[in-house]
This record gives sequence, C-alpha cells and structure tokens, in this order.
Amino acid sequence: MDIAASITDLLSRRSSEASICPSDVARALADDETTWRALMPSVREVAAELARHGVIIVTQGKSTLDPADIEHGPIRLRRGERFPHS
Repeated sequence: MDIAASITDLLSRRSSEASICPSDVARALADDETTWRALMPSVREVAAELARHGVIIVTQGKSTLDPADIEHGPIRLRRGERFPHS
C-alpha cells in the first residue's frame, strides 16, 4: 500500500485545478469503512510530507495550510509546484 502513489494517482486523474479529499485516498486503498478510517492519520501524515516537498498543496477553504497544521479538520489536497507531470 503506497499512500503517496495513491495521492498522486488520484490527483493526476483530475484536472490540474481539482482537489481530492484525504478520505478519497483512504477509500482507494481499502474497501471497508473500518479499514479506510484507520488509514486516515497515515494519509494525512503522507500528505504533510508531500506538501513539505512541494508535490501537493493542502488547503482548508480558500487558505493554504502549513503541513504542520493539517492534523484536524476538513482539508483538500491539490497539485503543488513539484507535482509530477505526465
């Protein structure tokens, strides 16, 4: 299970301006609700790491969040400056 690959795969399937929810990533990796919900902290951790490297941007509403501030609350993931282009 590669969370980072799943994040980049899901984002690459959408328009460059589109975003995804961390739960989209968790659901792509696990079918049952108990398992995908258990994955959510790991998805947020990987998203924070990708954001630190500029691969993605983490937003809440119209604000871009610092990767250290994404532990709680609704967030969205978007392509960053260093997102791999196909």
